[in-house]
Amino acid sequence: MTKRNITSGPGAVSRRGAIAAGASLPLLGLLARPSRAQAWPARPINVIVAYPAGGANDIVARSVADPMGRTLGQPVLVENRGGAAGTVGAAHAARAAADGYTLFMCAGAHTLAPSLFRTLSYDIANDFRAISQVAASDYTLVITPSLPINNVAELISYARANPGKLNYASSGAGAPPHLAAVLFQQMSNTRMEHVPYQGDTPAINDLVAGNVQLGFQSTSAVKALVEAGRLRALATTATARSPVFPNLPTLHEAGLAGYAVSTWWGLLAPKGTPEDIVRKAHAAVVGALRQQAVTDRMKALGLAPVGSAPDEFQAFIRSEVEKFGRLARAAGVQPQ
Repeated sequence: MTKRNITSGPGAVSRRGAIAAGASLPLLGLLARPSRAQAWPARPINVIVAYPAGGANDIVARSVADPMGRTLGQPVLVENRGGAAGTVGAAHAARAAADGYTLFMCAGAHTLAPSLFRTLSYDIANDFRAISQVAASDYTLVITPSLPINNVAELISYARANPGKLNYASSGAGAPPHLAAVLFQQMSNTRMEHVPYQGDTPAINDLVAGNVQLGFQSTSAVKALVEAGRLRALATTATARSPVFPNLPTLHEAGLAGYAVSTWWGLLAPKGTPEDIVRKAHAAVVGALRQQAVTDRMKALGLAPVGSAPDEFQAFIRSEVEKFGRLARAAGVQPQ
């Protein structure tokens, strides 16, 4: 019987060739796959702003978006998603994929929201990864010029001598200006009457008209009125003096040691976003805040650039939630 040679002849495949051909199939498959995931960012990045265009939150986001985009090599686009005191946009951002393509420009008011709403579909302290606090601002304690008061000490003496006779305006029950006044009363052992309004503008209008005597108002909102002599500024509320009123003391300096209430804005990513993306985004934010055009624009509006580290900002958010919770309870604010 003749032995057949299957490794030679027409159409025959050698053992070595068969092994090589078989081995090439998975190899080709491997070569067809990308060797690693594309480096972030490979497409435009959206920054959710939970308020309408034109407000402070929107201004802060747009101030850093373009320079961040130039650093990262991809457009950084601002998307306004307002509604329900900023909670609609926050909820949308919390549900986004944790891939670095949806970020969230948080406002200080978002750390107050847990004290105002019984049920939120997100947790501002735990459902996000902090990137950096971007900017901060303060409030200014202003009084109507008809009051015979020139400084904080005189205001405290007057309020103690006339409990309940001074009325203070705020943009609404439970809003930061209301809680700033609650903290002031706690620390100064005074009692004043709260008059809530539907927003900052009507509150400031009644202050100018003398229908209420004082209030804690956004520094940028009262700057022109103070300079025109239509309101009298006594102090600011942050830990450092305001660039808008550098000669005005803080309440801490004016005798209420430890007093600090400010408003701020910062960039967050959905929880689970890779840390290398967080680091790149943080570097891009800090780089934007070092540009003179950005800092000049912010300072003109009474905003102070910050640029804190991710872990520092994460701890700050938790502390703000706790602080506003204490103040809201002291003010008798009932979550709705």
